[in-house]
Amino acid sequence: MKHKKIQLVMMWFLPIIVIGGLFFPVLGYLVIGMMAFFLPLAFFKGRYWCWNLCPRGSFLDIVMSRCSSGKALPVFILKGWGRIVVLSLALFMSILIFSIIKKGGNFLIIGAIFVAICLGTTIVSIILALLTRHRSWCAICPMGKAQSRISKLNKKNR
Repeated sequence: MKHKKIQLVMMWFLPIIVIGGLFFPVLGYLVIGMMAFFLPLAFFKGRYWCWNLCPRGSFLDIVMSRCSSGKALPVFILKGWGRIVVLSLALFMSILIFSIIKKGGNFLIIGAIFVAICLGTTIVSIILALLTRHRSWCAICPMGKAQSRISKLNKKNR
């Protein structure tokens, strides 16, 4: 029960970031803050963030579970995703660093980049939830993959 109450609160961070961020790009820094705090937490708690605190995961559980088809994510996506994530992250980081340098480190533009990323991945997660299981995005989420890798560094989480 406590878990669901936390999800009801956390779920509201998603529209605050993806909708509010379109008008106030500084809200993109919430994404950076969450990543900076919860990635190190993964060393001790594994994917605790994913299953309990993630605003997108909360939205998928509370809203999208009601209209999900319930079909499994295709195996070819799951098998090839590891390589895709690494290549995507490398490309993303290159574009991000290039954009920051090109724009002179503009505070609002950096926030807007993270809002755009959050919006784009939310759209993908909604499409996946409609076509497959409601939490299919979580199986391929780069943040979740990073947490899994970090948690493996701590032998207690294996």
